[in-house]
Amino acid sequence: MSALSRRTWVWNLPQPPAALWPILSDTARFNEAAAVPKYQVVETPQSDGSVHRIAHAKVAGMAMEWEEGPYQWVYQRRFRHDCKVLKGPFSALNVALDLEPDGAGTRATYTFEAVPKGLVGHLLARVGFVNRFGALIERMTRAAADYAGGSAEQPFPYMPPELPKGAAERAAAMVAEIEKTPYGHGLARRLADYLMKAQEVDLMRLRPRRLAALWGVPPRHVIELCLEASRSGLLKLMWSLLCPRCRGAKSIVAALDQLPVGVHCPSCNIDFGANFSRNVEINFQPTPVVRAVALGEYCMSGPRTTPHVVVQQTLGPGETRVVSLAIPAGAYRYRTIDPGAVVDLDLDGTLFPALHADATGALRGGTGEAGTLTLVNADTRPRTMLIESRAWVADALTAHQVTSMQAFRDLFSAEVLRADENLAIDNVTVLFTDIEGSTALYERLGDSPAYKLVREHFAVLGEVVREHDGALVKTIGDAVMAAFADPAQAVRAALAMQRRVARFNRENGAEELIIRMGLHGGACLAVTSNDRFDYFGHTVNLAARMQGQSGGGDVVISEALAGDPEVARLIAGKPTIREAAPLKGFDTPIPYRRLRHADILAEA
Repeated sequence: MSALSRRTWVWNLPQPPAALWPILSDTARFNEAAAVPKYQVVETPQSDGSVHRIAHAKVAGMAMEWEEGPYQWVYQRRFRHDCKVLKGPFSALNVALDLEPDGAGTRATYTFEAVPKGLVGHLLARVGFVNRFGALIERMTRAAADYAGGSAEQPFPYMPPELPKGAAERAAAMVAEIEKTPYGHGLARRLADYLMKAQEVDLMRLRPRRLAALWGVPPRHVIELCLEASRSGLLKLMWSLLCPRCRGAKSIVAALDQLPVGVHCPSCNIDFGANFSRNVEINFQPTPVVRAVALGEYCMSGPRTTPHVVVQQTLGPGETRVVSLAIPAGAYRYRTIDPGAVVDLDLDGTLFPALHADATGALRGGTGEAGTLTLVNADTRPRTMLIESRAWVADALTAHQVTSMQAFRDLFSAEVLRADENLAIDNVTVLFTDIEGSTALYERLGDSPAYKLVREHFAVLGEVVREHDGALVKTIGDAVMAAFADPAQAVRAALAMQRRVARFNRENGAEELIIRMGLHGGACLAVTSNDRFDYFGHTVNLAARMQGQSGGGDVVISEALAGDPEVARLIAGKPTIREAAPLKGFDTPIPYRRLRHADILAEA
């Protein structure tokens, strides 16, 4: 390669690699900020299970087409992308970034290679195209370091696009409407400003949990804000079906009843189904009247596109490669980028069994020296091998989580599954309440005063459910059924309910309500019943039976729910009574825990 077509730049930056990696490896964000246009990709599955990707775009008025091969990277150390250009002024464009610890800082090395092709390519090389690109890289790298060090507000210099005419006025009107509701939380103006100023990569699939972390506010507040904003027209609500391998959105629909049961991921060349509590996610985008979001990719396969992948390397046939590696301890998976055998294992972050690949997929080899990983391609063709975290997307808001929130039930009561469809939920905690002696209550007070009291108690319980990220599924007479995605939040809600009802009784004065309460958690089915989003199955039945064991004023939780790690920590040290009882519909006595009324109130 000629000297004109290859350049290397080295910078000594004060921040450590761990702080710089999330920014400098975010190639989609980098490309957007650098005004690189979006591109389109055509993916064609091959007979050997691999996928051939051809990308095309218009860059500076020139039509370009290239093979979109996989990036290669090692977590917090380096990435490289080799691009074979099929149409354009170059025959190859390659970039590489290396981050090496340098005391408390980092020695960053960036390499850019361009192989000119034809008259235009050689003219670009002669007029300093590579040097101008280097100046851009340096400016962006310095900006990333400033952001990592806390002295800049955004990762890269970025100029927001021109907005549709009247966008600011429309947004202001929507903000005013949102803040009239209980769901604005004083954040609506902040959301509108974010939609109009943020990079497009943050808006293509806006995640409320990520936004809450960025703003340092409670996740529920931002989730409720986004739900209300989608009703007001500031945001567009979307349901995404995520691939379990690449975790990209492979089907995006506007309503739950449009959600496909299963889809094919062309990127991974696999078929997969919908799991309501795992890979069906709710996302948002600004509506086009506020800011249009274009179709296409800024970078389809960079390290931050699949941040759960900590190592990705392409090896030639028979090649062996050793890389330095330091990753957090946890549950990981060895696999190849193409479908095949996988190896699940727990890593301590220092010792790594070798990753071998052959025609069948990934294989586990022997463990080498601490801090190094050996990769071996025993196949007769190139193989891209990777290590990924088995933890699911941390900031994804799943369909199960959002449909288990009261704000969703209040704002989107028409959102249901198809009438003939049910979807599996891995774990939901169901809470049932009932008023002890309600028949006598109606006889003492009369129908109208008793009904008024029951309705007021519904409002008290509903408020507690919402505060604990749950949803009031339905009322049945004077009973309540609520659902929670988080088991510990469900138990906290139950305890808070008994305390709140005690306060309600003191304030109400004349008549004391005694509430029976039971909880259980586990797998169930999400269904549509009576035009309402509902739950069905063993878990629901057992939760109802737990409520039947309550004597009133106490909280009864199944032993299975008490064994949940977070619930166990929550009730550790609290006085509980272990009991068991034969229950209708169950073959053997069911064990449970009882938290007594006096003990619950004593902790208030």
